[in-house]
Amino acid sequence: MRIIAGAFRGRRLHAPNSARIRPTSDRVREAVFSMIAEHVPDARVLDLFAGTGAVGLEALSRGARFCCFVDNGTEALRLIRANIELCGAQDRSRIIHGTVASALRRLESENELFDLVFLDPPYGKGYVEQTLPIIRPVAGVGALVIAERHVKELQEPMSEPAWQKDRERRYGDTLISIYSRPAISK
Repeated sequence: MRIIAGAFRGRRLHAPNSARIRPTSDRVREAVFSMIAEHVPDARVLDLFAGTGAVGLEALSRGARFCCFVDNGTEALRLIRANIELCGAQDRSRIIHGTVASALRRLESENELFDLVFLDPPYGKGYVEQTLPIIRPVAGVGALVIAERHVKELQEPMSEPAWQKDRERRYGDTLISIYSRPAISK
């Protein structure tokens, strides 16, 4: 697992010791950043279910201004801290230890807004559909949500009018969906 491009290019990141953390593969990360390349420079990034922090660090490496990493796992928090330090990105990073729902409430209360939100929850639990509606209060104008799930995971019909699916791509067993906020949100 390494940073693919940008200022931290080639840095080998610390990987998890357990199967509880499933990092986004280098191949999928490269494809995702190719799709959203024009949105990354100077962006404020929110990395939910951050795991190792590789996705958020890739964004910082490619010119994002700031990244907030959110995870509830002890091993994940250790890996995120170590990888941020490895990249020397402490001054552009924030880590929130807690559930995604509690972190989003906290960020909303602090009036934080983000341009890119990465959503890579554990597979098979329906977290993408559960989380999309509660991201809206911290999503800035023109924000994108990049969600990752297993291709066999049942996708619930979108009942959240704040997001529309713009693109979807399959990479092996991984499905990447990119959502944006429509011009008029109900």
